Amino acid sequence: MSKKILVLNGSPRARGNTSMLLDAFTEGATQAGHTVTRFDLQKMDLHPCLGCMKGGRDAASPCVQKDDMLKIYPAYREADIVILASPMYYWAFSAQLKMAFDRLFAVAECDPGYANPKKECALIMAAEGNTPDNWKPVLDYYHALMSFMEWTDLGTVLAGGVLEAGAIAGSPVLDEARSFGASL
Repeated sequence: MSKKILVLNGSPRARGNTSMLLDAFTEGATQAGHTVTRFDLQKMDLHPCLGCMKGGRDAASPCVQKDDMLKIYPAYREADIVILASPMYYWAFSAQLKMAFDRLFAVAECDPGYANPKKECALIMAAEGNTPDNWKPVLDYYHALMSFMEWTDLGTVLAGGVLEAGAIAGSPVLDEARSFGASL
């Protein structure tokens, strides 16, 4: 069954390791018949959440801030699967991804009980380190996020040992990302 996949790419590098992982993932997903909508957050005019609790008044434009989140909200509502993609920055998501994800709360504000839309989700991440201790903080956060959002975790594609842009080229993890996209 074809699914609508939303990719939130939190990498600031246009041709970095995270982007290369996403290219492979997208190739697999589209070959499997899925529709992939990707937002490269670094290139967008996005602003952090104000914490104003004034969103949700207009479902078509749920946040009081009028920036490029208006492009993301419709894709988010329609998506069956959300892919969170980021390089690891200080054992967490990049600021670009965290900022956009925080802003999705405006959609939850459209519901009187602040219920988030139910989604399936996966994490795709590149990092310099490649030990269990290196991955633990970000995976703990990701799994807590899935629990609190009441989303279904579809898994992770983790590419460790890659720091310089393009260092992932030729790595078997690109095949893993491609296969993962095809398996959804």
